Amino acid sequence: MTIYDKFVANKRLRRTVLLLLVILIFWLFRSMLSLFLLTFIFTFLSVQLVRAVQKHVNIRPIWIIAPVYILIIALLVFAITNYVPQLVHQSIKIGDSLTKFYQSKEVRDNKYLSYVYDYLQQINLDNQIKTAASQLVNYITSVGAIGLNIFLSFILSFFYTSQIEDMNRFGRQFLTSKYGWLFDDVRYYGQKFINTFGVVIEAQLMIAVVNTILTTITLIVMKMPGVIALAAMVFILSLIPVAGVIISLIPLSFVAYSVDGFKYVVYIIIMVIVIHMIETYFLNPQFMSSMTHLPIFFTFVVLIVSEELLGAWGLIIGIPIFVFFLDILGVHQIGGTKQPKRRRIPWRKS
Repeated sequence: MTIYDKFVANKRLRRTVLLLLVILIFWLFRSMLSLFLLTFIFTFLSVQLVRAVQKHVNIRPIWIIAPVYILIIALLVFAITNYVPQLVHQSIKIGDSLTKFYQSKEVRDNKYLSYVYDYLQQINLDNQIKTAASQLVNYITSVGAIGLNIFLSFILSFFYTSQIEDMNRFGRQFLTSKYGWLFDDVRYYGQKFINTFGVVIEAQLMIAVVNTILTTITLIVMKMPGVIALAAMVFILSLIPVAGVIISLIPLSFVAYSVDGFKYVVYIIIMVIVIHMIETYFLNPQFMSSMTHLPIFFTFVVLIVSEELLGAWGLIIGIPIFVFFLDILGVHQIGGTKQPKRRRIPWRKS
């Protein structure tokens, strides 16, 4: 028996080697991480939609996905032409008003806020704002590259989903090839990835949408300025598990105080607490039935490490990737809570 035969026969060893090899490949192509992740997310969501419709109506995927993508493109064009200018204007206006507010006499004369003012002076907030503004300009100048990644991911997901049955038939041919063991291991990790990473990302998107709707309604009732900009900020931060809701409290509190003092800050804190409770006791059990219940300590450690390794993407995908590795390791009980049985994603009809 040759070394190659022994390696193929040792399933645990070969799968470990394959996983390390895949991690190495993704690390070498980390500049394309956005394209990979966006393509996966778009494809995952579109396939979910197709399978949900096919449970009730026997129809080809192309007739399901084409109208949806056309509608999405129409909504994007409408949003870009009507709301993006408002979003930019409101963001600039909020930034200017907050800068003027913290420099105002009211803040310096308030014995409580004076401590905040002194701290902001120590950290030289003005220069930090200018630095952040220059970084924002650099980011805006790279929107073309980001837009290209989104466009390519959108098109790739459309082609995959519209021909999903053909793609599945083509993929199954590799399982009976000369190196079928390799592609069987790839399928094994693919199924694990879909049933953990994909489901958690889907759930986090749903939670972000619900959080944004609840927050926007509250901000409208409170007659807060720049609702569109604040809602966009809340949605982006809500994509960060657990920490996102807490982080959003800081800018919201500043805006609230500039509007009507501590009374509005209390309202904002109550709103964040209520939304956090809804997320913890209703949304997480409802949407994240497949997610291992991580202690808060582990959650923040994973977020810190993943942000260091992957940048801004790490804050969004760090927890799903960590849960994926826990699933591979067979860890099903974290923090004294047993992981519920996760649902399988029907990429193809049985």
